[in-house]
Amino acid sequence: MAGQKQIEELVKGFTEGTGLFIVSVKVSSSNRITVLADKKEGITIDECASLHRQIESALDRGAEDFELQVSSPGLDSPFLVLEQYRKNEGKKVEVIDHEGSKFTGVLKNVTDGGFELSIEIKAKGRPKELKDISFNFEDVKSTRVILTI
Repeated sequence: MAGQKQIEELVKGFTEGTGLFIVSVKVSSSNRITVLADKKEGITIDECASLHRQIESALDRGAEDFELQVSSPGLDSPFLVLEQYRKNEGKKVEVIDHEGSKFTGVLKNVTDGGFELSIEIKAKGRPKELKDISFNFEDVKSTRVILTI
């Protein structure tokens, strides 16, 4: 069975220089390989299909059977990698820290170590104020985009 690290390296080789990035790679005990990939502008179905073909052609079905799924992470999926934070900079997100506190605001100033969240503070009789809160990635349990219609 192809291991997770082997698949990750394979996918990195295929995505290098394309703007695509790996969100996650999972290999189950039943040989189900799930690859989630994305890019700043959003990954297309054609790009998923192309990546699927490249991965499948590099693996040997004769040696071992496997199931392969390549897709983008769902719109409401929590962020798993730094590139997702960078992709969603300027968008409204929900952040939950390890203590269970929820924060909603606009994601900004993403760095390798963390980010800022611009939140609205509402007080009776006063205009809304914006306040920036800084987060280190290790203090964050989950972050996800808030979908608006």
